[in-house]
Amino acid sequence: MRDEGLGSWPVRRARMTPDRTALVHGERTVSYARLAARSAGLAHGLRSAGVRRGDRVAYLGPNHPAYLETLFATASLGAVFVPVNTRLAAPELAYVLDDAGVSVLVHATASPPAVRERLEVGGSRYEDFAECGAEPPDEPVALGDPCLIMYTSGSTGRPKGAVLSHGNLTWNCVNVLVESDLSGGEVALVAAPLFHTAALGMTCLPTLLKGGTAVLMESFDPAAALELIARHRVTLLFGVPAMYDAMAAQPGWDSADLSSVRTLLCGGSPVPPSTVRRYLDRGLAFVQGYGMTEAAPGVLVLDPAAARTKAGTAGVPSFFTDVRVVDPAGDEVPPGGRGEIVVRGPNVMLGYWNRPEATDQAMSGGWLHSGDVASVDGDGYFTVVDRLKDMIISGGENISPAEVEAAACEHPDVELCAVIGAPDPKWGEVGRAVVVRRPGAGLTADELRAHLRARLAGYKVPKYVEFRDELPRTGSGKIRKAELRAEYA
Repeated sequence: MRDEGLGSWPVRRARMTPDRTALVHGERTVSYARLAARSAGLAHGLRSAGVRRGDRVAYLGPNHPAYLETLFATASLGAVFVPVNTRLAAPELAYVLDDAGVSVLVHATASPPAVRERLEVGGSRYEDFAECGAEPPDEPVALGDPCLIMYTSGSTGRPKGAVLSHGNLTWNCVNVLVESDLSGGEVALVAAPLFHTAALGMTCLPTLLKGGTAVLMESFDPAAALELIARHRVTLLFGVPAMYDAMAAQPGWDSADLSSVRTLLCGGSPVPPSTVRRYLDRGLAFVQGYGMTEAAPGVLVLDPAAARTKAGTAGVPSFFTDVRVVDPAGDEVPPGGRGEIVVRGPNVMLGYWNRPEATDQAMSGGWLHSGDVASVDGDGYFTVVDRLKDMIISGGENISPAEVEAAACEHPDVELCAVIGAPDPKWGEVGRAVVVRRPGAGLTADELRAHLRARLAGYKVPKYVEFRDELPRTGSGKIRKAELRAEYA
């Protein structure tokens, strides 16, 4: 077999465990043999549509077997998979498709018409391809070849596409297998969206690599999640704190059957002590961590054995990943000192798509610079304490203040806008927009939010809107966000 990448995984698994269940979606089950056959058929369909090595194929839709079939089919051709965030507004979707230079879009029927009409392999054509019974294409694909482009919000406005190789994704899976000790009998509930690297890289792909079963939820519903855990005897799940809180708040929480669960992975933001207690009371502990899309995504991990003694930390570096905390000169800071988290390892991205300057800046000195500030204790445990950039993390979603500010300033009544994070008991953080209206304007908070909802995903729209006559500025005219944060803390 000449394919060393992800596209070969269904075939390699099918020759070992053809009849084992790979995917569960609603009442439908897909064996590894069937996953291999459908992925091969779709690969030939994409090739007939003109897809060649290096071309970009996007997927826009919910967690569904089609997502994984498209990923494996695209990868097997040496093409590049682009999962698209379904929560984006139409202009944001158009930007991602244009920026990535997508040639084919595989989409759900509910996708926005303006997007569907661009580039598509959809409806009955998809099933025609997937059911054509073709042999695997067996293209020569190396671990160093690009596999997917995952878009991540940056602190400077427009999202950037992190290019992850087949090797990046494979080594991240190896890290997960080492840290979480997954078995071939694993049953993973994939409730978080697969257009983020956490759901894909921390649960779904490692489970499939090991030969387990991935139970796909199209969208997260806490009551349905509890029912699926009991029905399918789920052993592994990943979520952000807000998802775990929502499950624990269900009326049937105390009687829910969680006896099969072995591993709870949590990321996106620190797990609140109240959430930890709810699950400890049920005999369950979290494997917490810190990750980045650019690292596919695992960087640091705190396993349950250290959850009590090292509570509040993000853990230690993943097995095949090196992490340091450095000062502005790039020198490692002593234990207890603060500095920027930098990362190196086989799971770190190739770079940003068509952004050589951003890549050089992020990968300075051969290390990926996170923009996050941390300290390390004498035992080597990292604690994330701040962010160099202004990013807001709300329910595991990254929100770029610069992007929200630019959209707000498109309103004719807005003269100036600064967006900062505000603590929130449910989401961890939400946006707070501090706005200066143009003279004589009567813009209201609800009007501004309506303006933003037409341009941005709902989770990016600030929960709080404050109007002021002016904003604090530096001598060079930059807004003093630190001063605003202190004022609204």
